[in-house]
Amino acid sequence: MQDIKEVLEMYSNSIYSEIKSALSTISPDELKEASIHLTDAGGKMLRPTLTILSCKAVGGDESDAIKSAAAIELIHTFSLIHDDIMDKDDIRRGKPAVHKVWGEPVAILAGDTLFSKAFQLVINAKSDVGSSQYANDTLATVADACVKICEGQAWDMGFEGNFEVKEEEYLDMIFKKTAALLATATKAGAIMGKGSEEEIAMMYDYGRFIGLAFQIRDDYLDLVSDEESLGKPVGSDIVEGKMTLIVVNALEKASADDKNKLIAILENDNSSPSDVDTALNIFEKYGSLEYSNNLAKEYVNNAKELLDLLPDSDYKNALKLIADYVLDRKK
Repeated sequence: MQDIKEVLEMYSNSIYSEIKSALSTISPDELKEASIHLTDAGGKMLRPTLTILSCKAVGGDESDAIKSAAAIELIHTFSLIHDDIMDKDDIRRGKPAVHKVWGEPVAILAGDTLFSKAFQLVINAKSDVGSSQYANDTLATVADACVKICEGQAWDMGFEGNFEVKEEEYLDMIFKKTAALLATATKAGAIMGKGSEEEIAMMYDYGRFIGLAFQIRDDYLDLVSDEESLGKPVGSDIVEGKMTLIVVNALEKASADDKNKLIAILENDNSSPSDVDTALNIFEKYGSLEYSNNLAKEYVNNAKELLDLLPDSDYKNALKLIADYVLDRKK
């Protein structure tokens, strides 16, 4: 395994086949097509790959975790469909969002269908590992993640226009909205691989750390990347008035004058490129970009250190490579 592309493609065909099989019985055809739309559009398959790698890293087989891996990807896809509706986003993975093709009612049903199919997959996974206990433990983990995703989304919406959000509150929000499912992916793999209690707990924390770093890196890239890599205008989070770790940190450190300037830009629905530049200058002035990037690095290092508890293997190395990818990616 030489690079991240190879790692993320290792199990993609198996995961895709499992998903297609799970969704093949959906009717009517319109609902089936809407449900498979985002999977057919592509995607990194990061979360299900983490599930299988975590399973194999603790001594399990791919077949033990394939249904749980597919379930994790369905949960992720369900959340994307509903997010696009709530955020009124028209494009996802380079294609029209589900609600733009089939309308909001069918899109909501498609998301609900994927959510339900995910739980069916985990329940059926007991036949792969020869015991219902592993599937039950994974089911409980997935259900907990789903609650956290909804809580995180609610907190995220509640933070809009609230310029007193504290760092601890923001980190708790992104844990629930983003990191919880990554942590569930790695924990589920360890459970289905019949790992020890220590290994299962460690893999959850590994997923939690890289999940936090993943979202913080997203915030950072929005400001330092280029439009071609991002697939959207640089600084769009500023234009949309989003609360990110960078914004939270800057607002906590800024002088009254700079704080008022930044809030005015975030509140303006028609912020100009010069406004974005002003915000960037404020972030640079108070070291908020560097702070955000350093915290993401710290989380990734914590994740990699946890993996030292595992025996050496190609799968452990692949998990370390994914941790590095979370930090080094450009989009």
